[in-house]
Amino acid sequence: MEIVELRQRIDELDEQIVKLISTRAEAAQAIGQLKKVTDIPVYEPKREKEVLEHVQAVNPGPLANAEIVHVYERIMDVMRTLQRR
Repeated sequence: MEIVELRQRIDELDEQIVKLISTRAEAAQAIGQLKKVTDIPVYEPKREKEVLEHVQAVNPGPLANAEIVHVYERIMDVMRTLQRR
């Protein structure tokens, strides 16, 4: 493949990723609303640990687990902010 084709493929993948992150954000918003009603704290370290363990378990590579964890820590940080709004 040529670089132009590879970049086009990355653009297509980015579009899919943005849609998936938006869908995840909608679910996080709904959880945030339930947490407010039930007086559950937004930050739940046990649940975040479970998420990180899960994404590492399903990680096919080529990113190392530490790199996947880094990405997901940022995603969860953004989702916590969204839940607090």
